[in-house]
Amino acid sequence: MSAQLVESAGSPPEARGLARDEVRMLVVTHDDLRHQRVLDLPSVLRSGDLLVVNTSATLPAAVPLPDGAAVHVSTELDDGDWVVELRRADNTGHSRPSVGRRLHLPDLALLVRGPHPEGQNRLWRVTPSHRVDRATYLAQHGRPISYVHIDGAWPLETRQNVYAEVPGSAEMPSAGRPLSWRVLAGLTARGVRVAPLVLHTGVSSPEEHEPPQDERYVVPAATAASVRATRRAGHRVVGVGTTVVRALETAADAHGHVHAAAGWTDLVLGPDRPARVVDGLLTGLHEPGASHIGLLRAVAGDALVSRAYDAVTRGPYPYLWHEFGDSMLLLP
Repeated sequence: MSAQLVESAGSPPEARGLARDEVRMLVVTHDDLRHQRVLDLPSVLRSGDLLVVNTSATLPAAVPLPDGAAVHVSTELDDGDWVVELRRADNTGHSRPSVGRRLHLPDLALLVRGPHPEGQNRLWRVTPSHRVDRATYLAQHGRPISYVHIDGAWPLETRQNVYAEVPGSAEMPSAGRPLSWRVLAGLTARGVRVAPLVLHTGVSSPEEHEPPQDERYVVPAATAASVRATRRAGHRVVGVGTTVVRALETAADAHGHVHAAAGWTDLVLGPDRPARVVDGLLTGLHEPGASHIGLLRAVAGDALVSRAYDAVTRGPYPYLWHEFGDSMLLLP
């Protein structure tokens, strides 16, 4: 894939004169490739299909340090420690704090305990100087995590999906961003049901391609029942984003039957663990080397994913990448 054929979206579509649901959507099946818009999703899915969405809401998880660097708060562990990434002042990558160092944030200090997990140098386990509610603290002192491909400082509202309601993600579960209330209403009118789950995302750091970290999730009993009923009826279960796929597959047994579940997931889908539950995936566009791509291949297969990425990089229409960019719908 040639780098010059890839262009990141530096601003939200609303700043480019588009509604959030007017971004491009490449619809990919074994027999066809169609260049459409996310607004067309109700006409692509069928009555009886189930669309599963992640209702985690994004936190302003970047907290500035006095020297111009920033701490990106990825998650909170069960014992109250946080997992963080220390970003360089120019935001071109991460830096490595020494064990025992104190990171002085506004009204809070973080004591660096060591890498998390052991054996890597990007994420660090830290102990806050006193117990604080993470969501409340970040609402007071944080700003949205942003990377160098983003032009300017866009407010937190631009990093939220319209159905987001459970605060907890360090970064937006961005596959759902193009879904508007009019798209969701159109799906309902079409006979497509929508079911929620929660998976709180950690920091992604697009310059790194390591496997995803452990993430907290909840698959409600009603959603698990909807997935089972959809599959029994021979209809499709379509996940909105890899976060949904990870949560559903974690909650599935060896036969692909989904049950209510909650906790932490360390599941990494790939050739040795293909998807058992979802029949389709609405996703954004990410670098070919990212761990995200391995999950896409676990859902849709190598050939379909390769054809899809070839179409968005070498096809007749310019597709934009990353959280404010365009989408593809994989229906293997």
